[in-house]
Formats: sequence, structure tokens, C-alpha cells
Amino acid sequence: MAKFHLKLAHLYGDLLNTYSDIGNIIALQYYGKMMDAEIESQVISIDDQFNPDAFDLALFGGGQDYEQLVVSRDLPNKKTALTKFINEGKPLLAICGGYQLLGKYYIGANGEKIPGLGILNHYTLSQDNNRFIGNITIKNEETGEEYHGFENHNGRTFLGDGERPLGKVITGHGNNGEDGTEGAIYKATYCSYFHGPILTRNGEIAKHLLLIALHNKYPDADLSRQKALKIVSTF
Repeated sequence: MAKFHLKLAHLYGDLLNTYSDIGNIIALQYYGKMMDAEIESQVISIDDQFNPDAFDLALFGGGQDYEQLVVSRDLPNKKTALTKFINEGKPLLAICGGYQLLGKYYIGANGEKIPGLGILNHYTLSQDNNRFIGNITIKNEETGEEYHGFENHNGRTFLGDGERPLGKVITGHGNNGEDGTEGAIYKATYCSYFHGPILTRNGEIAKHLLLIALHNKYPDADLSRQKALKIVSTF
């Protein structure tokens, strides 16, 4: 029997699941099992209430512009709860569209300006007749870890105050193809354009998210074994 129990909110998982969100959940459950933690997942969708106190971590995935537009109309109903969740330092993984929607706004492929939640200070512009597509490798300058993935996005995201990149680009395009950054970290919120899913190739990120969630929920627990877990490379 698992020693710990964590509850994960899969935000709009019935709509924004284009980029292997289920794979990220499976990866969290896999590494959670190695860390004596059972991960229970629940979809929070349109018109559902999101109670930030009921969840220990969250996943906010991506989709096509149409689905993101639908989600953007419901998001204001969850802004207060999501702001509380993020600012309390609970771990959240946001991929592609979820990443964009946590920021101030993004410009869709048709030029429409779609408002984001504005919890994070980045914004996203579009490209004319171009996408950033291909394998990408980045390095997190704080941990020294290299992350490997695949990017496929029209958006060009520029980070704002309080944000630092998930990593510096070694190969690939990253956030915008200009400043050499990829993704964003704000408190315990991790954002990225990595598809694939990101956590199956980069178990270190899963470990970081799970350790934060475990420490938040079980502050007096001895997590030395979990911290010492060695992540085997999958690339």
C-alpha cells in the first residue's frame, strides 16, 4: 500500500489533451509509485468548480486554437482558485496552450487576440506561415539537468517579471526563436512547449513536481529516500 496519496487536477482534460497529457499523468503515477505515492487524477472541465484546497498538483495541457478559445471563456470562473493554487506554491505543469493561457494573452493563428488569465506575466505572439517544429534540447541552469523533447508551435512566447526559463536552448527554437529560452518556471508552476509527453523523457521534472507536492502535503515526513531516487535516462 502506498505511503502517500496525492490528488491531481487534470484541467480541461476532456478538451485540451492533444499533446499526450495522459502520458504525463501515467508518468507521474509511475514515478509516484517509485516514491511511495499514489496519484489520483480528476478531470476539471467547463463549468466545473476547481477547489484549490482539494488538489495537490495540477496538469494544464494544450490543444488547437478552437478548443483553447472555448476554454478561455470558462477560465475567468477559475481564475481566483488557480491564482491561489499557483501562489501557494502547489506544483502545476502547463504544456503549450495551457502555458499560453496562464499568461496575459496569446495571438491565435488567425490573428485573434485571446485573453489569458494573467497569473503569469508572459505573452504570446503568432508567426506568419511558420511553425517551430523539431527535436529540442535545453539545459536548466539551476540544476544542470538537460531536458529533451519535441516542439511544434506557432506561438512565440516572451517571459515577463517573476518568471525564469525552464531551460536555455541547446538545439531547437524554444519560446520564441530569439532569446534562447524555453518554457517558464514561476514558483512551482512549470511551463513548456515540449510535446511527447514531456515527463516520459524527462523524469527529473516529474520528480521535482512530486517532491514539491509531497513536501507541501506531508511537511513532517522523511522524504530522504524520495529525494535520493535516481532517474534513469529514457532518451
